[in-house]
Amino acid sequence: MNMKKSHLLSGGVTLQAVAKAAGVTIATASRSLNDAYGVHPATRARVLRVAKKLNYTPNRFARGLVTGRSDMIGLIVSDVRNSYFAEVARGVEDAALEAGRDVMLCNSDLNSERQMKSIVSLLDKRAEAIIMNSVATLSRADQQQIAAAGVPIVLLNRQGRAGAFSTVCADNEKGGRLAAEHLLNNGHLSVIHLTGPKSHANLARRSQAFIKAMASQRGTKVRTIHAIHTLQGGYGAAKELFRSMKGATAIFTGNDVMAFGVMRAAIEVGVKIPGDISLIGFDDIELAAMSFPPLTTIHQPKYSVGRAALEIVKELLESDSKTPRHRMLDVKLIERASVANISRMTLLERRRVMRGKGSSGSPER
Repeated sequence: MNMKKSHLLSGGVTLQAVAKAAGVTIATASRSLNDAYGVHPATRARVLRVAKKLNYTPNRFARGLVTGRSDMIGLIVSDVRNSYFAEVARGVEDAALEAGRDVMLCNSDLNSERQMKSIVSLLDKRAEAIIMNSVATLSRADQQQIAAAGVPIVLLNRQGRAGAFSTVCADNEKGGRLAAEHLLNNGHLSVIHLTGPKSHANLARRSQAFIKAMASQRGTKVRTIHAIHTLQGGYGAAKELFRSMKGATAIFTGNDVMAFGVMRAAIEVGVKIPGDISLIGFDDIELAAMSFPPLTTIHQPKYSVGRAALEIVKELLESDSKTPRHRMLDVKLIERASVANISRMTLLERRRVMRGKGSSGSPER
């Protein structure tokens, strides 16, 4: 590639160069390229031909200074290493690309202070909207500060209600019910619900629906344990649980990564899934189908959650509306191989499972 062509491809051609080659002023060249009012059609056509010939690429930053637009959408997630958020982010980015906008990604690391710093940073960079997975309920002061910025805010995994911000979430209550119904249909009456912090509204809705559905059948028992909703959190909690299962035959985790932590702990202590304990997750991230055994879980449309959030942003920006939008997406049970049907077990087999783990850390025989 010769130096001249390389220079052109690198974006080195300026608006001034286009104006000079087209024989017009810089202002006329700018108005022509931005399809602004007041340019003769023949002049506009000449400028466009020259710009194409020179391989001119508009400087979006400079254009933003003139138009007051950045075409940038901020996205804040807890941790993009979590496959759930990776799929959500992909949905946001694909929809943004189609809309001619860019996405700037920030991680909050489950830290509310870092989350607010990211919000301030994005607003300082003139983000036109922010899509965020709030790590906790926003304080009144935080809400007022964000609302005062005057840009659309879309909260992920927050159920729609009266307020200043738009929301997108999956039907967590239905997911909790589906998990309970699946365990009950397979004979599990004594279960452990391993979930995240009580303050996590999204997980709390799953928990409430799960516990209510389990209680609809007589003789059921649910033991709820709260931990950090990460791989390590699930692993650490399961290591403790396996010391004494207290007759539980199944575990329902608040998300899939916690379930993977349970699987790792089970391997280390010699507990078989689903032979000794059944396991069901929530999210249906990609690895759920490839774990051993493949994880039964509740599928929520992660990619669609991301796309829906960006579509709300697009609607709000194009309509200049201040009215929040709320969307709830459906969920479904994905039945794989991590839940045993103990209703078909013999009495002897059922007693073995109900005895669970002994204090020695190895399964009783």
